[in-house]
Amino acid sequence: MIRCVVIGAGVVGASVAHRLAASGVAVTVLEAGRVGGGTSGVSFAWTNANNKAPRAYHDLNVAGMRAHAALGEEFGGTPWWHGGGSVEWAHTDAGQAGLRERVERLRSWGYAAEWVTHEQLRELEPDIDLGAAGDGPIAYFPEEGWLDPVLYAHAMLEAAQRLGATLGCGARVTEVRVEGGRVTGVRTAAGEPFAADVVVDCAGRWADEVARLAGLRIPLAPTFGLLAFTPPVATCLRRVVRAPQCHMRPDGGGRLVLQTDDADRQVRAETEPSPRLPLAEDLVRRASQVLPGVAGARPEAVRIGVRPIPADGFSAVGPMPGVSGFYLAVTHSGVTLAPFLGLAAAQEIAGGRAVPALAPFRPGRFAAAGGRE
Repeated sequence: MIRCVVIGAGVVGASVAHRLAASGVAVTVLEAGRVGGGTSGVSFAWTNANNKAPRAYHDLNVAGMRAHAALGEEFGGTPWWHGGGSVEWAHTDAGQAGLRERVERLRSWGYAAEWVTHEQLRELEPDIDLGAAGDGPIAYFPEEGWLDPVLYAHAMLEAAQRLGATLGCGARVTEVRVEGGRVTGVRTAAGEPFAADVVVDCAGRWADEVARLAGLRIPLAPTFGLLAFTPPVATCLRRVVRAPQCHMRPDGGGRLVLQTDDADRQVRAETEPSPRLPLAEDLVRRASQVLPGVAGARPEAVRIGVRPIPADGFSAVGPMPGVSGFYLAVTHSGVTLAPFLGLAAAQEIAGGRAVPALAPFRPGRFAAAGGRE
């Protein structure tokens, strides 16, 4: 029986652990903190392949969306995934032209993308102030949705444990043992050893730190993401809304999650994730321009995440050249890709069969940039 240590219990690590356990692999998951306590738990968590070019990356994300949908039949429901699609519009001429171009490209690729009228927008989201949408085109992407990442990770790990996997939280890996060019196991900060034939690095923003323990190098270019959470507000928002004013989605209990790309760009390592942060207060103000029911609310919470983006902007999944038995899965599209990456990693590790969809995203492409230390 193959012995595998999965490092990281976010959405990707949990998915990989579940599928490996289902494939008969002896799985141990080691998480330095808590389940979903890294980037997974501070993600806007929009499941989509909306603006993910080139075609190979788009198709990979579509595979992730389909894998999410397939879990409904397997688990008898997906309480962690919320559909309803997403709506989007733009105000500037350049923004509207870009949206039209994107919708046409997505349609040509067979992706569900529609134009809706103001009346149809009101049917989709009755609480939106139609004046905030302006007079430009409104796009609707009906197959998109959003995820409760921590609930999802917990569900996958619970399923993995029923299949015999073990989970250790608060177990930071500080050593990856390599003998004769092959992984033989890991050791935690507490000194506990775990033998392994394969180590799967699902450590997200810390993936390079784990790889360095095996003498490997993964060039990452992480970015910050800021989320502001409202208190319960008088709105029945049902889906992801990407308005020029603010991106928003429901978060249960009447709360909303808010995000904008320009706010993300203003976050620094020293930014304090406080509800009194002016960036967060501005996000709530912007949201109230779209949803009048938000007016008068103040941020209830703020979270700042660090997205684990490989230096060239694309996912890196597969065996790392230079050390046999070291498998990498790092991506900033983890919320969308997680269920597919779990299936793919299990096929490659337990089944010995390469997954063609991953061919453009192999970590071996970093070898020329110094992938081995």
